[in-house]
Amino acid sequence: MAATDHIAATPTYDLAKEFKEFDESKMGVKGLSESGITSIPNMFIHPPEVLSTLKKPTSHTKKAIPLIDLSNFNVPTKRHQLVEQIREATSSWGFFQVINHGVPLSVLNEIMDAIKAFHEQPHEVKAKLYNRDNEAQGVMYQSNYDLYRAKVATWHDSISIWTAPEEKRGKEEDIPEICKKEMAAWESHSAKVAEIVFELLSEGLGVEAERFKKLGFFDARMLVGHYYPYCPQPDLTVGLKPHTDSGFTVLLQNQVGGLQVKHCDEWVDVEPIPGSLTINIGDTIQVISNDNYVSVEHRVLAKASKEPRISAVTFFNMNTNAGFEPLPELLSSDKPAIYRKSTVAEYLESYYSKGLNCKYFLEKVKIVN
Repeated sequence: MAATDHIAATPTYDLAKEFKEFDESKMGVKGLSESGITSIPNMFIHPPEVLSTLKKPTSHTKKAIPLIDLSNFNVPTKRHQLVEQIREATSSWGFFQVINHGVPLSVLNEIMDAIKAFHEQPHEVKAKLYNRDNEAQGVMYQSNYDLYRAKVATWHDSISIWTAPEEKRGKEEDIPEICKKEMAAWESHSAKVAEIVFELLSEGLGVEAERFKKLGFFDARMLVGHYYPYCPQPDLTVGLKPHTDSGFTVLLQNQVGGLQVKHCDEWVDVEPIPGSLTINIGDTIQVISNDNYVSVEHRVLAKASKEPRISAVTFFNMNTNAGFEPLPELLSSDKPAIYRKSTVAEYLESYYSKGLNCKYFLEKVKIVN
């Protein structure tokens, strides 16, 4: 059945009403999946122009995002080669995977198990943390955080925990015991990985190693645990719609897969590699690097797999009131600034009002010569 046929079969279809009923149920997508439905509600069905991109091309050579070994980070004679690998990956893909990053396999396994355990608790337990306020702080569980701004929903639920700044930080007693210890370990280790990569990114631009850290990318941090349950019609929806991220992201995914990155107008699978982490360069870094590094769209496919897709994500951003612009060290008469100075607050306003995509913001702040 085509998506348009499905919606046409319900002439009195009221999207706003369906959004509201789903939201107020606090059951999340997992609750829908467990209810035994064989077809997804209308609110999850994406338009034909999106669904047509879900079909994998058959005539193209299989592509893969760069895979980088960080074991030589502290080897002076090999560090330059590592910097070049990071620079090349970030300037062409905006995404790459890292191995030998120093995070124990036990920490990776435990955070995956903990996120799964949280989402597989009884509905009434999770519902206590359910929150639709997009300005909410601390700890929150929700499905589709942009639900009322979106034109169509996506197939995932999330738990989010702010860890910085202090005024947004989740209270210790509010963090669910079922994942508290594991979330703390994941944050600590992912932050160490971020420090390593930030140094390499700085050196790739020819600036001091601490440059990105000094810009304040550790000032606003959030941990997110996504859960993508079984979907009876994965050809009609997506797990997470195409979007870009704001700052810097360290991501761990289980072996179910589904993450895709847009590269040269083609959606490329980010294959799960046991023990690897995925690094994503966000929009503000593209501006700060004066387009030397790029932020790219990515999405997550819905799956008919009985095993849910799980991901743990740490977002590293500057504070809302922080300003950012191309680094002056990168500018010259031959290489002028591409973007004007902006603030994180201005970026977020544009980002959320324009469908979680940076292209509108980048055009807005681009300097027209």
